[in-house]
This record gives sequence, structure tokens and C-alpha cells, in this order.
Amino acid sequence: MKLPEFRAGDTVTVHYKIIEGDKVRTQPFTGIVISKRGEGVSKTFMVRRIGADGIGVERIFPLFSPNIEKLVVEKTGKVRRAKLYYLREKVGRQATKVKERFGDIIVAPEVSEPVVAEDGATVIANEVKQSE
Repeated sequence: MKLPEFRAGDTVTVHYKIIEGDKVRTQPFTGIVISKRGEGVSKTFMVRRIGADGIGVERIFPLFSPNIEKLVVEKTGKVRRAKLYYLREKVGRQATKVKERFGDIIVAPEVSEPVVAEDGATVIANEVKQSE
């Protein structure tokens, strides 16, 4: 199976096959990729998510496991590290905060241009400044 390209900082959903007795079911695991390691067929990646009661859950998946049915990249993140182990120390919202990356371009919020009203006042982002 061909898996999509992903790297540390990306939010992924791994659909993993669970075998319980004679039953087989698929369990999705969604989280942030915090590391990739290894070479060749022994390559693995670690995914971290915040579970119930704010407890962090990390899971290591072999990249070439036949039990991975599907891997979906939900969001791509921009990070400056290959290993995001520092997310373990973060609590709550900070533990899942990673800048978004669109292609290789970082999208900045738009800046509205000043608008001049009829009375000569300049309006910038809902603030009115009187011109002199």
C-alpha cells in the first residue's frame, strides 16, 4: 500500500486493524506526528494525541505494517524540529498547537487597508482615527 508523504508536525489519522479473536475491526487514531525514525522496512513513526481527562497518549506504528489500512494527513504543520518531544511537557491546548503549512507557503492573516470616510476620518479595522 502506498502511504502519503508526511513529516513531524502533521496531524494524521491512522486506520489500524485490530484483531480480537476471530473478529477484525478498524480503529482510527488521530494525533500529531512527533517523530519518525529508522531505515528501510523497520522505519517507525510516533503519533501523540490528548486522550480522556487531558492525558497524553502516544502510539508507535511501523511504517510498513500490513495492519495499517489507511493513513490520512488531516493538516500539515510547520515546525522547526524533526522530533517534537517537547510537546510532552505542554498541557491542554498548547500540546496540540502547531502552525499550519499550506504547500511550502505559510499563510499570514490578511491586513485590511485603511479606508477614508467622507468626513476625512481614517477607519482602520473598526477603529476611527481623526485626520488633522
